[in-house]
Amino acid sequence: MTDCGAEEKRDELDNRQAQGAERRMIIQPTSLDDPKLNKLKEVLVDWINETLKIEHIVVRSLEEDLFDGLVLHHLLRRLAGVHLIVEEIALSTDVQLRKLDAILTALNETFGLNEETAKWNVKLIHSRDLLATLHLLVAIVRRFQPDLVLPVNVSVEIIQCEVTKSGIKADKQTEFITSQSNSSEELERESNKECPIDELFKLEAHKIETVKKAILHFVNKNMLSLGLNVTDIDKQFADGVILLLLIGQLEGFFIPLCEFFLCPVGSSEMLHNVTLALDLLIDRGLPVQSVDPQDIVSQDVPATVKVLYHLFKKHKYK
Repeated sequence: MTDCGAEEKRDELDNRQAQGAERRMIIQPTSLDDPKLNKLKEVLVDWINETLKIEHIVVRSLEEDLFDGLVLHHLLRRLAGVHLIVEEIALSTDVQLRKLDAILTALNETFGLNEETAKWNVKLIHSRDLLATLHLLVAIVRRFQPDLVLPVNVSVEIIQCEVTKSGIKADKQTEFITSQSNSSEELERESNKECPIDELFKLEAHKIETVKKAILHFVNKNMLSLGLNVTDIDKQFADGVILLLLIGQLEGFFIPLCEFFLCPVGSSEMLHNVTLALDLLIDRGLPVQSVDPQDIVSQDVPATVKVLYHLFKKHKYK
């Protein structure tokens, strides 16, 4: 027997996907080598993996790992609390298209978008269209994880092809994927957005100590495998060594010993270590642009706690 419901659903999808089929945006190959674009992809992959770590889902490629709806389904459920009645594992094309349609419909409703105004659709996501996938993920981040710092001014050169009655019309243009920023001050304001540490240090001393103890417990839990123990947040991060080792533990990479001073002598070597640590955190998408490395070296407690807080916030379930 023929599944009439399934056929009708596929016909509906085909009809909807046919709309706008006259237009197609293709990323210029040279844009794929843009460091800003690659950094955005890296930040998004890290964010997805951190968000879905508890569900043992690992994404390695945005182009190859999101097209079937599995990852998007789990993100929707975890971030928005939306539980869709769809197949967990979609193997056939028909099932994948139906699943994606349900997911994108739910997301568009959350964003307050209709299918005509969204920069993604079922066909584009399923066809592994990188531009549409990036637009969708950036929209998800902005809606559900606004404190995640994405690289600004990420754009690609695209060729927009349009099929007309007289033939194919091609137009080259720039497509922005993340917000445009014209100044470092604007970026710094964004990095300070919704950070509670500045407010924390306006409170009573015992409340500050409670937060510091929670962060200290988090640090020592993750440094246990290295045989290290931190007892004084105010002083032990000033030379940058423990901070670099902690970043390596949490972010899952090894920092070559030739890159920093394991036993720093003098403030200049300490400053080198702390600057490297902050650069690594910024590269990983943590909003610490406003922290001056010299403040950490000078044992400025609010600056030190701010850096550790952002690490704690990202990796507290590790």
